[in-house]
Amino acid sequence: MKVLPVEPTNAPLAIGAKIRAARQAQRMTIEQVAESTGLTKGFLSRVERDLTSPSVASLVTLCQVLSVSIGDLFAQPDTHLVRLAEAPRISLGGQGIVERLLTARSEQRLQVIRAVVEPHGTGEAELYSVDCEVEVLHVVSGSFVLVLANERLELEAGDSVTFPGREPHSWINPADEEAVVLWVLVPAASR
Repeated sequence: MKVLPVEPTNAPLAIGAKIRAARQAQRMTIEQVAESTGLTKGFLSRVERDLTSPSVASLVTLCQVLSVSIGDLFAQPDTHLVRLAEAPRISLGGQGIVERLLTARSEQRLQVIRAVVEPHGTGEAELYSVDCEVEVLHVVSGSFVLVLANERLELEAGDSVTFPGREPHSWINPADEEAVVLWVLVPAASR
């Protein structure tokens, strides 16, 4: 079997930000990490700024103190790009609305939905709820009314409202111009 040659790269591996994030997640100062690892504060600061690379032994010690695996430092983030023009259309109901899913279909932690609502577009006649814990509605442009069981919230461009996902609601675009809104559902609504 022929072994494929691997070209070495001179591109630096930037792990400093991940080490800093792990330290901050543990709520540790550089001084505390230095004391726990036997490494100097100056060295740790340079590592976090990717100005120097730790030895394997130092990296192992650092990862143990920070409760992070070495592999996590080198893993590529699970990134999904969704371009608006290619975002899948979805329909949560209502009249005069075009909705697009802006997050990856596989995303379970949250969903972001962009809705363009034509003038006087309306949600369902009956109040409805979404199967998620929290909903955030942000008005990008235009005006929008969120209708809750005991309240009507009139929103303008730039306004946001957060409410329980299972709270019955509907909506209206009361204006003679289209409205663009973002719905954020946490976690992603069940399908």
